[in-house]
Amino acid sequence: MSTVTPLLNVVLHAPEIPQNTGNIGRSCVAVGAKLWLVRPLGFIMDSRYLKRAGMDYWDHVDCEVVDDWSHLLSRLNESGIESPRFWLLTKFATKLVWEAGFTPGDVIVFGSESKGLPESLRLQHRDSCLKLPMREEVRSLNLASTANTVMYEAVRQFGGLPS
Repeated sequence: MSTVTPLLNVVLHAPEIPQNTGNIGRSCVAVGAKLWLVRPLGFIMDSRYLKRAGMDYWDHVDCEVVDDWSHLLSRLNESGIESPRFWLLTKFATKLVWEAGFTPGDVIVFGSESKGLPESLRLQHRDSCLKLPMREEVRSLNLASTANTVMYEAVRQFGGLPS
């Protein structure tokens, strides 16, 4: 685990596809974000698909796997994030990503590829649910593409990466 304060905290809630997680991990390295994985995972952490998608950057990913949502909250608190500000990505949101005011240290949460986020989390954080615009013919976007878009929108709002 890294001792550097992450620019962002990216949470994948019950991710299923190792290639998506690997790609998101690589993007986390690029922007200085910590990757949190909330069980259950649809793959094992030493999956060759995970490592291949993360390429030779996987060794640099600041990644922590937690058992459930309450464990995540506990670990965020232990990491010095006492009142985390959450942004949840869901197609059920009414607020667009560009309407959010991201700040360093924010926690950006993505659901599983097949089920999205649990309704209980969406209801608990209804004021901080965000979505990317898409035409009605599209049911969902790729998880890695969505995570990359949102991370870089946050970085854009910050004025770029710290030197």
